[in-house]
Amino acid sequence: MSWIVPPPGPARILASAQLTNSIGDGAFYATSALYFTRVVGLSAAQVGVALTVAWAMGMLAGVPLGRVADRWGPRRTAVVLAVATAAALSAFLVVRAYPLFILVACLYTCCQAGLTSARQALLAGSVPAETRTTVRAHLQSTSNAGLAVGAGLGGLALSFDAPPAYLAVFAVDAAAFLLAAVVLRRLPEVAPAPVATGQTRRLAVLRDRPYALIMFLNAIMYLNMPLLSLGLPLWIVQHTDAPKPVAAALLVVNMLSVVAFQVRVARQVDDLPGAAKVAGRAGWISLAACLVYAASGAHLGAWAAVAVLVAAAVIQVFGEMMQGAAAWELGFSLAPADKQGEYQGFFGMGPQIARMLGPVLMTTLLLEWGTAGWLTLGALFLAAGLAMAPAVRLAQRTRHPVPAS
Repeated sequence: MSWIVPPPGPARILASAQLTNSIGDGAFYATSALYFTRVVGLSAAQVGVALTVAWAMGMLAGVPLGRVADRWGPRRTAVVLAVATAAALSAFLVVRAYPLFILVACLYTCCQAGLTSARQALLAGSVPAETRTTVRAHLQSTSNAGLAVGAGLGGLALSFDAPPAYLAVFAVDAAAFLLAAVVLRRLPEVAPAPVATGQTRRLAVLRDRPYALIMFLNAIMYLNMPLLSLGLPLWIVQHTDAPKPVAAALLVVNMLSVVAFQVRVARQVDDLPGAAKVAGRAGWISLAACLVYAASGAHLGAWAAVAVLVAAAVIQVFGEMMQGAAAWELGFSLAPADKQGEYQGFFGMGPQIARMLGPVLMTTLLLEWGTAGWLTLGALFLAAGLAMAPAVRLAQRTRHPVPAS
């Protein structure tokens, strides 16, 4: 079971906290839309606007809160932000006015973004550099397992479809973050980065252009997330002969594959050149997945369409796992040791950018362009993957000490 359960020590404690969070988050993601509309009483448009604003604020908060983790200590910062996230979730239980709802949503997303930055910095400072990518793979596997369990709990609440059930989900999610804070306290604190004499207040990561380029390329590769959650379900319904529930089945295939194989895939990556090479392979595999997905749009009949979609999903998830492993190695190894929180907060903007741009890109490329859209999306994946190697070489050439910030 070493390919699922991390070894004893900091890695297992981090995984335990990740599992706890993910169970709560899985239940939250499964039920939040209906809770906000049926219990809080908001329209779907109001929820959409509020969450767009909130996640944009969260994206901006990751870097400064990561800087706080560098200066104050990542464990302490993570514990405080986990408790603050629980407080925001608890506020959702009583807030009904729309302006207050937006405020609480912004608090929730900012705390989540900062918590992610702090936990990445805590990981970087708690395990040896050569094992960071493997440990991060363990956390990803654990996260997917927790999300699956949480989604099951959310599905149970949806089956009752009553306010008490939805309220219980939010209460469980809040309790999960409190428990995660308790678990994280078992880790020793990572020594905060020293403050250099005469430093400026500017953020060093914002002047690190090679790192920003790699983050941007990574954001393109992370379009696999809205592809799976949004683009693919719409494509299945509108362009294939497959039954509608297949979209949910493909999501299960993705999550279980990550649980089973992410750690094994991550073992391919142990240094920066290896990460760049694996990112290039991920680009090719993602292109292949797009080509197979496009073939499902032909009039194949239900069973043949399902078979093609499952094959494409299996190809896609291996590209996704390779991309994730490469990204973790790059994000950690190219960040200064004393600025891991700040840099991880910036690197974490990649998937958030993908989530923000994903709805527009997926609906335009897949629903309006059809096969040509799949080819364009595949070409984007390939270009980003192949561009990673020269971007990494540029970053290595410019890895001089970043001016104090």
